[in-house]
Amino acid sequence: MRARLAWLLLAASALAACEREERHFAAEVQNATGGATAVRRSSNQPAMAQSGLVKLAEKSISMYDDNAFAISEGKRLYRWYNCSGCHANGGGGIGPALMDSQWIYGSDPQSLFNTVMQGRPNGMPSFGGHIPEDQVWKIVAYVRSMGGAVRSDVAPARSDSLYPGKPENFRSPQPAIQKGLSESEQSLRPLQ
Repeated sequence: MRARLAWLLLAASALAACEREERHFAAEVQNATGGATAVRRSSNQPAMAQSGLVKLAEKSISMYDDNAFAISEGKRLYRWYNCSGCHANGGGGIGPALMDSQWIYGSDPQSLFNTVMQGRPNGMPSFGGHIPEDQVWKIVAYVRSMGGAVRSDVAPARSDSLYPGKPENFRSPQPAIQKGLSESEQSLRPLQ
């Protein structure tokens, strides 16, 4: 009887110890963007051009920076929406590089989200209304991983198709990403 009870306790403790890691597939922090309030900064748009305003991020919080699944999805969406057509695999091409410390419009999540949604003059198309907001946030998290701005344990590994440099999970943070402000953002700060 005691042996049977001991085996039962051992089996119960073994089952209790086999807890799987907790995975979050949905955003824990919401960055609700409210209504469409901003004008498009680019007339370039994918597919049929849309008129009207686009939504902007309310806070500079990326709800997916700590979510490996979402960053992996962002990597897939980056290829799916052909971001690599202009930015290559983050090293730049027609568009600016996304792996260095030179950020024209800012490297923080809010600036990246607004850039994708509004577009930028003379180049970056406005994707507002063409890509769901949740997917834009996943792309933002992936772009930040290219510059080393997310933890290495959530950053995706290198794709085997091309070798753009070190895999995202082995890149060190770039200076502009560490301080969170680009040169243009610093110039907009009020003098103190």
